[in-house]
Amino acid sequence: MSFNNLQLIAPLLKALSDTCYTTPTPVQEQSIPVILQNRDVLACAQTGTGKTASFALPLLQLLHLQGATKQNNCRALILVPTRELALQVAESFGVYGKYLSLKHLAVFGGVSQYNQVKALRQKADVLIATPGRLLDLLNQGCLSLSNIQYLVLDEADRMLDMGFVNDVRKILSRLPLQRQTILFSATMPTEIQQLAGTLLSQPIKITVTPPATTVDRIQQSLYYTEKRFKPSLLLQLLKDERIQTVLVFARTKHGADKITQNLTGAGIKAAAIHGNKSQSARQTALLNFKKGAIKVLVATDIAARGIDVDHMGHVINYELPNEPETYVHRIGRTGRAGAEGIAISFCDYEEKLYLRDIQKLIRKTIPVIKGHAFDVPLMHGDDFKAADSLQIPRRTNRPAKRKGRSFMQHI
Repeated sequence: MSFNNLQLIAPLLKALSDTCYTTPTPVQEQSIPVILQNRDVLACAQTGTGKTASFALPLLQLLHLQGATKQNNCRALILVPTRELALQVAESFGVYGKYLSLKHLAVFGGVSQYNQVKALRQKADVLIATPGRLLDLLNQGCLSLSNIQYLVLDEADRMLDMGFVNDVRKILSRLPLQRQTILFSATMPTEIQQLAGTLLSQPIKITVTPPATTVDRIQQSLYYTEKRFKPSLLLQLLKDERIQTVLVFARTKHGADKITQNLTGAGIKAAAIHGNKSQSARQTALLNFKKGAIKVLVATDIAARGIDVDHMGHVINYELPNEPETYVHRIGRTGRAGAEGIAISFCDYEEKLYLRDIQKLIRKTIPVIKGHAFDVPLMHGDDFKAADSLQIPRRTNRPAKRKGRSFMQHI
């Protein structure tokens, strides 16, 4: 199967050829023909499966075949949870649509809206937006959604986790009822299924992997250690010359900064991205990471959404997430679009319940690396006697999900 078999027009095929893309991924192979038929789509696809091209390519074709419009109002709306993902999706529309006369625009928070409002006065066929900034612009009368024909909700489960569902519903109330709707989600919790039921009309359901399972190509491993040994363990692993670029996950902004300080103090080029960083600082760090100017990018979960770096071989979970679904999103940053990847996780006593939930969700036991310099042999096994014997407090419940809070509170 090649893109030539998917009924795509010549300008899109030429753009794909320029990027050396020849073979569609499974989600692209299934989604593109259906979207070209103007059908609603409900797709469960993990990060790294090529989902952006799955909707960008057919939407560009549908808009191009309609011809130019005299109206300035956009015709396609792509809703995404974070500004990084908005920039990534906008970049993809630019790459795939380089031989078409269509225009796209990304609007997101964290920066002044002046230039975005100015750009909205020009014709944009495709609008990529985060819910909060879009709602602000709508309330100020800066744009209209009355001509929207195509709606895409990308990473819908992450929008739910971030408390954006109410904003999304307000935006939906301003859209025409007659439209084509496409929903992508890495996982399919009950809330997303219910949302899909209200949005989609007789959708074609596409599942490229079972919900909430990890990409098979990713090699996962686990290091038991104590919290105080994690900085030394990380430095030891980074001495491996095979690790060229690595994304390190922390649970908090403070933790990300502290990890970065430890790395730079040891002579390793690293940068952190999180909600306290300015948009320009985050973009600079990501650009330097892509260019190889820095080896380690340390990120919080939300800030890492939308990071798409070719050939990123390693992800390290310095701290395990307290929500098992987040683990799936994290390791999906590597092993993208069919490539192989390696995901390494550190686990201390207080995180062992998190590990149990993760392994239950992915339906497999993560292989444990034993005998390393910072190993804690008492932690091996499935019981919690080690934690009890060392008088480490056991967590009986995972923290409740935080819903309905602002974007900046989450990162």
